[in-house]
This record gives sequence, C-alpha cells and structure tokens, in this order.
Amino acid sequence: MRRLRIFLLLVLLTVAGVIATIYFCYKTIKHSAEGKLYTDVHRVPYHKVGLLLGTTKYMAGGGINPYYHYRIQAAAQLAKAGKVKYIIASGDNSTRQYNEPQEMRDDLMRAGVDSSRIFLDYAGFRTFDSMVRLREIFGQDSVTVISQKFHNERAIYIAGREGIHAVGFNARDVNREQGARVQSREKLARVKVFVDYLLGEDPKFLGEKVVIPD
Repeated sequence: MRRLRIFLLLVLLTVAGVIATIYFCYKTIKHSAEGKLYTDVHRVPYHKVGLLLGTTKYMAGGGINPYYHYRIQAAAQLAKAGKVKYIIASGDNSTRQYNEPQEMRDDLMRAGVDSSRIFLDYAGFRTFDSMVRLREIFGQDSVTVISQKFHNERAIYIAGREGIHAVGFNARDVNREQGARVQSREKLARVKVFVDYLLGEDPKFLGEKVVIPD
C-alpha cells in the first residue's frame, strides 16, 4: 500500500509538472507578442517584407483549408495597402508533389499580388526554420509575420530570440469547433520552441542566400 501511494504521488507530481511546463511556455510566448499584433491593415506599421507562413492548402477530408485561405487574403490585403513591399511565402516543399510556397505564390497572384513582389522559401518546414531563414538566407532583421494570431505569437517569440524585430498581422481565425485540434497542437508546439533552444537546434536546411532588393 505504501509503495502504491508513493507511485501515485510521483504520477501526480509528473502530471502537475507537465501542466505547469505547458502553461509556462504558452503564457511566455503569448506575453512576448503583446502590443505587436494587428488586425487593422491601416494601423499595422510598414515593413519591407511580409513573411507568409505556410500550411497545407487542402483539408484531409477535401476542400480548402480555411487557415490557408485566410492567410492568403491577409497577405494580399497587406500588399495592396502598401504595408509590405515584398512577400516571402515560406512553407514545406519536402517532395515534388507537395509544394506549399508555389501554391501560395499562385494564389497570391490570383489575389492580385505582382509576381515580382513574391519570394519563395522552399525550406520553411517549421515556424522555427522560417524565422531563422528569414535572417540567415533572406537577410532581414525586421518583418511583418502573416498568419493566425496564435501562430503569429509563436513566430514573434522566435523572432525575438533571433534578433528580428517582428510584428504580426493576424489573418482571420476559424471557429472553435474547426480549430480545436490545431489549438491543442499549438500548446505542444510552444513547448517544442523551448526544447529547440535548449538543445541548440538548427533549421533543417539553410543553403544559398537570397537578395531582396530595396
């Protein structure tokens, strides 16, 4: 009986530690973005570059992923309002059949963005990779990040760790029912950010530098 009580106590302490860790990571990242998030295109400050963070275009059950659709809308809105001069479409291109950056470029052009204003980051496999590559490959130390609020918060935290001045332009979010799974993953993704820095992780791929004109 005594051993069982000790075991249960250890389990409870472990669970409490996990919950506390998740809470700390979530709140720290959320706090880092305070005063740096915008929803009104007229109020967001100008940056030469907007970083459009990728996601899959299509949902598993078919149809357009609303997260993707709303990010394209937000990026096009910024470009048309003159709040960014260039857009870096950063996403996963791990296979020839899966090319997020190219899909984003095509849809941005359909939305009226000039192709000469769009640069592609084919190795934005994770938000961490996208932010580090923004500085190391594309030579930018300031940016407007374009995604949903929860995603922008995490990107802004990483930007701060990388010496990048970043604000976020929040794309429209989805309703709670549609976004429940994504929000659950986001809690773990924020913990992973701290693990990456603790372990000194690097982006999966860097490569040759890309010059963005003035």
